[in-house]
Amino acid sequence: MLAPPARRRFEPPVRRRRRWLVEAAHLVFVLAVSLVVGAGAATIKASADLAASQGWAVPARPANIRVLAADGTMIADRGRMGGEAVALAALPPHVSQAFLAIEDKRFYAHFGIDPIGLTAAALGNWQAGRVERGGSTLTQQLAKNLFLTPEQTLRRKAQEALLALWLERHYGKAEILEMYLNRVYFGSGAYGIEAAAQTYFGKSARALQLGEAAMLAGLVKAPSRLNPAADPGAAAERAGLVLAEMQRDGFISAAERAAAAIPQGVTAPLRLAGTELYIADWVETLMEAYLGAPPGDVVVHTSIDAGLQRLAEAAIRDAIAASGSERGFDQGALVAMTPDGKVRALVGGVDYRASQYNRAVTARRQPGSTFKTFVYLAAFEKGYGPETRADDSPFTFEGWSPRNADRRYRGPVTLREGFAHSLNTIAARLAIDVTPAVVVETAMRLGISGPIEPVPSIALGTPEVSLLELTGAYAPFANGGIGVIPSVIERIESVDGTLLYENPAAGPGRVLSPDIAATMDAMLAHSWQVTSRRPPTLAGLPVAGKTGTSQEGRDALFVGYTPRLVAGVWMGNDDDGGTALSGGNVPLSAWYAFMTGAHAAD
Repeated sequence: MLAPPARRRFEPPVRRRRRWLVEAAHLVFVLAVSLVVGAGAATIKASADLAASQGWAVPARPANIRVLAADGTMIADRGRMGGEAVALAALPPHVSQAFLAIEDKRFYAHFGIDPIGLTAAALGNWQAGRVERGGSTLTQQLAKNLFLTPEQTLRRKAQEALLALWLERHYGKAEILEMYLNRVYFGSGAYGIEAAAQTYFGKSARALQLGEAAMLAGLVKAPSRLNPAADPGAAAERAGLVLAEMQRDGFISAAERAAAAIPQGVTAPLRLAGTELYIADWVETLMEAYLGAPPGDVVVHTSIDAGLQRLAEAAIRDAIAASGSERGFDQGALVAMTPDGKVRALVGGVDYRASQYNRAVTARRQPGSTFKTFVYLAAFEKGYGPETRADDSPFTFEGWSPRNADRRYRGPVTLREGFAHSLNTIAARLAIDVTPAVVVETAMRLGISGPIEPVPSIALGTPEVSLLELTGAYAPFANGGIGVIPSVIERIESVDGTLLYENPAAGPGRVLSPDIAATMDAMLAHSWQVTSRRPPTLAGLPVAGKTGTSQEGRDALFVGYTPRLVAGVWMGNDDDGGTALSGGNVPLSAWYAFMTGAHAAD
């Protein structure tokens, strides 16, 4: 027989509530003790790890390289951070105020960790039903950026807290805020407020307006999602929230908030990467060769003319847009320099964002008939003259049979006409007579570098050269026979103005006798008139130059000059595919468009 169920003893409601409170208090106590013990153990372990691995020292900020045009216009920032460090005192007050309003209202009141802020964030998130606010202080965020990985673990949070306390002990609030602003990530490869201002607004952080500062402060919560390049609407909405917080904290008035608001649909003027970044890459490589690792943030002053650079970009871009599809090419490059070798403009390709390969400096392609200039120069130095006659007819030399491009032969012609009409048989006969080794020596004396095999076919432009060195090798014809070393860096300074490097303006000196230089200048001027069918002068200055085309139109070039400027243009394809180009059509037209604008601007 089953026993009857025990009767439940009556418990008054007051006593029942009291028991639940005691049990709840006991549970809270146990949890608190567990958390304290766990946190303490994690803290001890974190402290030991940090002491062993970090050394408790703020790592140096990677150096920034600021590249400037001759007039002070910024070309680009180079370095891992994407911008130089800026002193807190140099920033408008509303920049730091925007960050304090949205990221750490009690920054000047807490000691690195903010228990009040943590509590307020927890209550706010609980009421909202989702995580809307974090409890980390700016000091904790700085500690994470300086020392830690992004992992979300109790141990890492303990390390972050310890490092925040250490930072507050060893640095003042202004120093911590300045370090934070110069190291926080803003998306699009920009670390620090200066890099962000240049990337998104094309200006220095020193000139940020209130609305711009609010947008930058707002995006650090989610740099990839809230930056104006990724989502202009979300960035503007977030900036509005920052402005509201700034008003609530008394940093700005309602009128200032309204004036600074960024309307929905209005995007920040993102600074796009243009072809000037090919210059920045080249400058960075040269600077490392001159100085090694920079001692800190540096400013590189270049010889680049910002106006000529824009003209050069337009000349290449417009030529490809107009003729690229029809003639089967999609790349171009341009180099322009003064006759003493100072580079004024350089275009290494059509779109730096699509390809960082520098077709003006790095690429080595066949120069075609532009190389014949060095063959004729070697012949004139041997004793030939412009009126010397040579036989334009087919021949074979040691199994090699050069042919004219048009398969036509004119019989006896002067060297002046053979050069102007780019007759292959004449250039080949001259190269064989003076010897290919002498042609190589002549080209290298004028600035062509790299190994060149001394074979007769070099007369037709088979060696591979860069557009930069080829253009530089034509400079002696423009300046009366003085060799140049193309240069772009004028001087390098630290940010406080200390001179670290200055271009010595040295070169190889005279490489051509004045009479030979004058003869070659006349030959190139005649070639211009025959080839271009354009006026012999530009802005009242004589024009000279030479076309070049490699087999199947893989490379098409024009290199020419006036007494004021030497410029070279290359067009073709990166895959070395054939085209319907020749040096005398699109490259010459692009060269002329650039030079016309350049001389009109002077």
